[in-house]
Amino acid sequence: MDRLYRVVHEGERLFAVDRDGELRRADATKGDIFRGYSVGAPVRGGLNAVTLLAPVRPSKIVCVGLNYKDHAAEVGKPLPAEPLLFLKPSTAVIDPGAAIRLPPGVGRVDYEGELAVVIGRRAHRVPRANAWDYIFGLTCLNDVTARDLQNKESQYTRCKGFDTFAPIGPCIAVGADGAARSVETRVNGDRRQASSTSQLIFGIEHLVEFITFVMTLEPGDVISTGTPSGIGPITHGDVVSVTVEGIGELNNPVEAESP
Repeated sequence: MDRLYRVVHEGERLFAVDRDGELRRADATKGDIFRGYSVGAPVRGGLNAVTLLAPVRPSKIVCVGLNYKDHAAEVGKPLPAEPLLFLKPSTAVIDPGAAIRLPPGVGRVDYEGELAVVIGRRAHRVPRANAWDYIFGLTCLNDVTARDLQNKESQYTRCKGFDTFAPIGPCIAVGADGAARSVETRVNGDRRQASSTSQLIFGIEHLVEFITFVMTLEPGDVISTGTPSGIGPITHGDVVSVTVEGIGELNNPVEAESP
């Protein structure tokens, strides 16, 4: 399994891969990272010398609501019979280290740490048995949510779709499999969420089949698989860290946006 980063190094945007603890250039096949890559020269200074970018810029982010057994119990709702889908716009994506901005006047805003799937091939009506043939890798995502808006509206577009409400990163775990992984969220170092993807109601293969029956997923599109129990609010000055086992830690500060 490779950890593939998109970075800025000495003014140049490039992909880089962590191989045996050394950061090296990842040279995309025919200019398309989803077709594959070769490992090139070391990146001078390693991760300490680069600025991390969101590892992918999706055309759409397909999110799944109420997809952890422990979260369903937390909010007192029955387990859904089918995946509950909603979309986040591409404009919600921000880089690791970039600020989550709290819109003025929206009330409570929450973190939601999640495991996310990055699609590597155009996917239309993919049977679950073939799902991993279409998956490029796994990453971390924070499904930031304006909770007060969510509680008063039946649709999720507004409460989930604000600019900066989809931090992604720090990398893509290319070649990762569907083994159970711990998912944790910390705010200012204090652990708020701690669960495992073994708690998923609908697993990755099921989600790929279900979603691609509805819509075609393009290379770089993201499926965010849902959040476990422990959701809670964030405020100006906080730092939110989402960690998924085997992938890495996604860190973002929180800032109140001026009216």
